[in-house]
Amino acid sequence: MATTEFSVPQERKLVTELPGPKSRELHERRRKAVSRGAGTLADIYMDHGSGAILVDVDGNQIIDLGCGIGVTTVGHAHPEVVAAAAEQAAKLTHTLFTVTPYEPYLQVAEKLAEITPGDFEKHSILVNSGAEAVENAVKIARKYTGRRVIATLDHAFHGRTNLTMAMTYRPWPERAGMGPMPGDIYSVPISYPFRDPEGMTGEEAAERTIDYIVTHIGATELAALFVEPIQGDGGIIIPAPGYFKRLSEFCAENGIVFVADEIQAGIARTGAWYSIEHHGVVPDLVTSAKGIAGGFPLAAVTGRAEIMDAVQPGGIGGTFGSNPVSTAAALKVFEIIERDDLIGEAQRVERAFLARIGDWAARFPIVGEVRGKGAMFGVELVLPGTKKPNPEALAAIIEHATSNGVIVLDAGSWDSVLRFLPSVVISEALIDDAATVIEQKLAELSA
Repeated sequence: MATTEFSVPQERKLVTELPGPKSRELHERRRKAVSRGAGTLADIYMDHGSGAILVDVDGNQIIDLGCGIGVTTVGHAHPEVVAAAAEQAAKLTHTLFTVTPYEPYLQVAEKLAEITPGDFEKHSILVNSGAEAVENAVKIARKYTGRRVIATLDHAFHGRTNLTMAMTYRPWPERAGMGPMPGDIYSVPISYPFRDPEGMTGEEAAERTIDYIVTHIGATELAALFVEPIQGDGGIIIPAPGYFKRLSEFCAENGIVFVADEIQAGIARTGAWYSIEHHGVVPDLVTSAKGIAGGFPLAAVTGRAEIMDAVQPGGIGGTFGSNPVSTAAALKVFEIIERDDLIGEAQRVERAFLARIGDWAARFPIVGEVRGKGAMFGVELVLPGTKKPNPEALAAIIEHATSNGVIVLDAGSWDSVLRFLPSVVISEALIDDAATVIEQKLAELSA
C-alpha cells in the first residue's frame, strides 16, 4: 500500500497532552457504564486510523505498535477491506452457514486449505473468535482420538473462555477467582532460550517436554498438544530450532493431534503465512484469527480432512460462526497480502526492528533480550545484572510511551516483556520515532 494511499499522514503528531480533554471526558462516562473488568492499557479514545497511525478524539496522531493486539496487520481501515465489507453488507449481512450457506465461507475455506502448511486434503470451520477456534479444535481432537486430555506449553495464552482460560498459563489476571477450571488440561515445559540452561538445544528441550508428558500424563492419554509457534502474550517466546520438529514427531508416533495456535502469529505477521513455517513443521490442525479479516471478527480451524471430519453434522456451529461481511473482508485481506507482498513487508519490518533496537540489550542494563520475527517483537526487561523479571520497568515504559503518542503492549508471565505488533505496512521512520521515545525511558531507568 503506497504512502500516498494513506488517509492520515504517517507521522506522530500531538496537539494536546495525552489523554486529551475529550478522552478524559469519555473516560468519566466509561466509569459509569462499563465494567472495570474490561480494563484498558491506555485511556486514549480513538476516532479513526490509517496504516500504522491512530487518531484520537482530540486530534492526536499516535503510532500504533499494538494493532488491536495483532489484528490490523494490513493497516487500519484499509480502504479495499472497507469497500469489500460495505459491498457485502449491502447485499447480505447475516445468514448462518449451517442453515443457509453462502459462497464467501467456501472461498475462505478454500484459501485456508491453500495457505496453511501441508500438502494434503484439508477442511475448515469458521467461527467468531480465536477462543472459539481453540475450543472447537479441542472438540475436534477429542472426537477424532477418543481421548480427553489436552496439553499446552508453559507461558501459553489460548483465550478467555472457561476452557481456554484453563489452557492459559498464568492465573492473573485472566482466570483469578473464576474457577473451577475444566479438568484434563496440563501445562508442559517449553523451550525458552533466554531462561533455559545455557546451551540447551531445541532437541534437548523437546525431550524435557516429552519426558514430562510421558511421566505425568501418559502419551496414550493425550488427545492433542497445543503450541504457539511464537508465543505472543507469553512474551514473544521463540523456541529453539528443532524443538517443534521433535515434538511433532512424538505426536505422530503416539496418535496425538499436533495443533498450531496461530491466532496471534499467523496470517503474514511473522514473514510467512504461518509462524510454524519458520520451524519447518506441518501441524495437524491450525487455528487462525486476529489478522485474518482486517479488523472484522472471524476465526478458523483448518486441518487434515480426516481429523476435521471426525465430528458429526451439527457438532460444530454457532449463531455468529462467521458471517458474510467478515468473510468478504477476509477474502480481500488475502488478496492484499499476496498482491502487495505483505509477507515480504513483514520481513522488511523485521530488518528495520533489528537494525533499530537490536542493540538494546547491549546498551541498556534493564534489557535482557530483544527477540522477534517479522512484525512481532518482544523486549524482555530484567533487573540489571540478573535475569529476574522487571515488571516495574515495563509499567513505566508503557506509561511514558503512551503519554508521548506511542501505543505498545505488555506481555510475559511476569509482565516484564514489551511487545510490538505493528501493521506490516509501518514505515522505518515510524519505527525509528517510536524507538526514540522508548529509549528515553530505557536510558532513565538504566541510569
